Amino acid sequence: MHREDFNVLGTGVIYFDNGATTLKPKILAEAISDYYNNYSSNAHRGDYQMSIKASSMYERTRELIRRLLNADKMSEIAFTSGATDSINKIVFGYFRYHLKKGDEVLLTKSEHASTLLPWFELADELGLSIKYIDLDDNHEVTIDNVKRAITSKTRVISIAHVSNVMGDIRPIKEINKIAHEKGILVLVDGAQSVPHMKIDVKDLDIDFLAFSAHKMCGPTGVGVLYGKSELLKELRPIIFGGGMNADFSTDGTRIYKEMPDKLEAGTPNVAGVIGFGYVIEYLMNIGFDKIHEYEKELKKYAVSKLKENPNITIYNENSESAVIAFNYEGIFPQDVAIYLDKYNICIRAGNHCAKILKEEIHKKNTCRASLYFYNTKEEIDKLAEVLANPNIKNEII
Repeated sequence: MHREDFNVLGTGVIYFDNGATTLKPKILAEAISDYYNNYSSNAHRGDYQMSIKASSMYERTRELIRRLLNADKMSEIAFTSGATDSINKIVFGYFRYHLKKGDEVLLTKSEHASTLLPWFELADELGLSIKYIDLDDNHEVTIDNVKRAITSKTRVISIAHVSNVMGDIRPIKEINKIAHEKGILVLVDGAQSVPHMKIDVKDLDIDFLAFSAHKMCGPTGVGVLYGKSELLKELRPIIFGGGMNADFSTDGTRIYKEMPDKLEAGTPNVAGVIGFGYVIEYLMNIGFDKIHEYEKELKKYAVSKLKENPNITIYNENSESAVIAFNYEGIFPQDVAIYLDKYNICIRAGNHCAKILKEEIHKKNTCRASLYFYNTKEEIDKLAEVLANPNIKNEII
């Protein structure tokens, strides 16, 4: 699907590391090049035509994201450097001032470091209690386990919409409903969901959402922070400088702007944000429902092909996302990845920044093949064929 839009795919590379970052369509480089070559200037800083155009194109992307998420207002969308930056801004800019000693934060053991580590830091600072929602036998989050984990002290649930290793799609709408009935706020890591399926923040009733451009065909160094307007009014900036202040004086008096400006101090990644706008249009034209259905079909096919190999263990064959975590019996995961690279097949190997997941699956490292809409069944056939090589261990040695 749309493979002609990606130069790399014409070189014989089979790219299965989309959970880490996706390939970039030609339109992204063209848009960024157009900015740098024809109207390279700072956004929101100049009164001349080039700067006005840069500002307009920058805000165009914000409006596209508002439409993508079905958010109420453009002011609910702030640009950051990535999902990690967004989560940190939420944790330390909002929850630092709304939690107190003894309050509980619910996480899971399959979360990415970007979700876990900020909470560990804030827990040390405020004396919070970190608790974990149990995973079921498939290492997935169920609504029943969420209910069991909630106590009278629970104030926050911080969770990925889709796990970056197990690939389970969490029941975010149901989690939010239960949480909100008990006065609990939910922070959603959408890094692995927004690129792959339609996300409606109003239908899901999302409080806070973070995601990255580079995991959905966009540039690196651009992220998005979404929040409900009433929550963002109370979110304090954690980075200070030009662009986010309305005024300040020698006695230390300062007045900061409202959303989204207060979260966008300094010169932003103007080129990246503008390029991301073109990518969002590109993906919306393909259709996120179409992308999701195609990926489910690919995942099912890949699991069936890999299961034909008795040496392969799959840890998440039942999840509906495009992530497959597996190991090859007797071969270290990084060695499998290096071996596959000889055949121009790119996968990920390691702990995938989910370092405490090993307590659940009892494996420190796994191989991960993560799919996107430009992957094909023929590529999966090649992966299965290369892994079925009877001389694989000799080739690795």
